[in-house]
Amino acid sequence: MTWLIYDCDGVLVDSEVLAGAALAELMTSLGHPMTGPQCTRIFGGLNVTDVLAKAAQILGRPVPPDHGEEAGQRLLARFRRELQPVNGVAAAIASLPHRRCVCSSSAPERLWLALEVTGLAQLFGERVFSATQVQHGKPAPDLFLFAARSLGEAPSDAIVIEDSPLGIAAARAAGMRSIGFVGASHVSPDLAQRLAVAGADLIIDTMVDLPGAIATLSERTAQSRGRN
Repeated sequence: MTWLIYDCDGVLVDSEVLAGAALAELMTSLGHPMTGPQCTRIFGGLNVTDVLAKAAQILGRPVPPDHGEEAGQRLLARFRRELQPVNGVAAAIASLPHRRCVCSSSAPERLWLALEVTGLAQLFGERVFSATQVQHGKPAPDLFLFAARSLGEAPSDAIVIEDSPLGIAAARAAGMRSIGFVGASHVSPDLAQRLAVAGADLIIDTMVDLPGAIATLSERTAQSRGRN
């Protein structure tokens, strides 16, 4: 039976512009000027460990711990003031009968705050998973497979909704179908193509289209199994 995995940032909550701006401010303060869109493209989909590693690679030195911590706290403060859910996502989720969970590269504190301040936490209960719970973040399949084991679900029955090529690649590596979402405010003109190249089965640009996309992929899965 079909079950659903939602990424959080850029799928459930419209957070990537805020996160990109915070990273741009951090990198610029450390002597490497960057824009928010540049940071979103380079760091999008990575967990915090990989973000810091990528930043260190760009800077040529590690990010000082106090700078990283301060930037993280400023971002959480902006979430409390400004973060909004993706348009139409709550209604789309509520209309779908499938079992669901969240799998995010974000650390637990940021993840739970994002869901709480946008009113989405109640839709998922305790079925929320962070990349801090596994050894390797996206594009490795570890997080998605961990969620499948935790929920007692078959990976091949899952449909992943993701906005980053790394997340789509992780879904493919986990043997899961995926839907690329390009309806959040951070989306660049080439994102749909990048998601398709990464292996997305379908691309949607509005949450109104999510139920139909889920039905299409569920039918494809059933037909594929019927031929085997």
